[in-house]
Amino acid sequence: MTIAIVFPGQGSQSVGMLAALSAEHEVVQTTFAEASDELGQDLWTLSQTGSKEDLADTRVTQPLMFTSGVAVWRVLQNAGIPTPAAFAGHSLGEFAAMVAAGMLSFADGIRLVKRRAELMASAVPEGEGGMAALIGMDDQAVVDLCESITGDRISEAVNFNAPGQVAISGHIDALEASIEKAKELGCRKALMLAVSVPNHSSLMRPAGDELANTIDGIEWSEASSPLLQNATAKVASDLASHLDLLKAHVYSPVYWTKTVESLRDDHGVTTLIEAGPGKVLTGLSKRIDRSLPTLPVDSPETLAAALDAINT
Repeated sequence: MTIAIVFPGQGSQSVGMLAALSAEHEVVQTTFAEASDELGQDLWTLSQTGSKEDLADTRVTQPLMFTSGVAVWRVLQNAGIPTPAAFAGHSLGEFAAMVAAGMLSFADGIRLVKRRAELMASAVPEGEGGMAALIGMDDQAVVDLCESITGDRISEAVNFNAPGQVAISGHIDALEASIEKAKELGCRKALMLAVSVPNHSSLMRPAGDELANTIDGIEWSEASSPLLQNATAKVASDLASHLDLLKAHVYSPVYWTKTVESLRDDHGVTTLIEAGPGKVLTGLSKRIDRSLPTLPVDSPETLAAALDAINT
């Protein structure tokens, strides 16, 4: 069995996340304590007792999901899983993947993610930007639709999550117009998402430009195993190229379908392990290739099931 570790991004958080796993694996609490010390904020208590609305604030969600992904990765390491053939993360998940691959320290990672969240939250005035999901349309049809809407107001196809499942991002009024047009074109499902930031759209370029300064101030290392980036669904040719793409990450598309296909076809991966809360990536994998098993790990039960599958 050849495994890859994949990390979920924003949207997978929930109140009470990782509680059962934490009760049996001390490293979860240790990881959250490290993050809380860096941020000056009790992330664990917030994750367990905060409201759904609290956890949906991107300034909270990003550090929370990043820490959760690294915590689950550490649990997997302690359990003695084989060395992964590759790493990848969906959107924000790419930052946890970089820590898992040894590219940067956890402390640098949490500071970078905190800065990323702050910049993204302030890049567009509150109530101006957002995201929507179009389900049941061909990828190129979604791209064409967005291009037909975009003018002074922006609507862009940004997350290619699975065949027939694309997220769009931009100004809310342009997204609403895109939804109406998509329905006219026969889109099976088109709806606004509970996201207050136009992630991965060109509206995030100012945030990306600012974040580049933080990226330049971090000590980076080559990845221990191949790490596929969202914008290309490939491994960068060298560290400098990787960092160049990382600086554009917040305003570049996420090609998740191609990433999963590349893990399978180019890296020989036969099983994916989703390290983090929820099962979003597991669901996407079933849409991309039902014959490629994805094992979610966010509880003692799912950890045991994943280990059994790996060791069988």
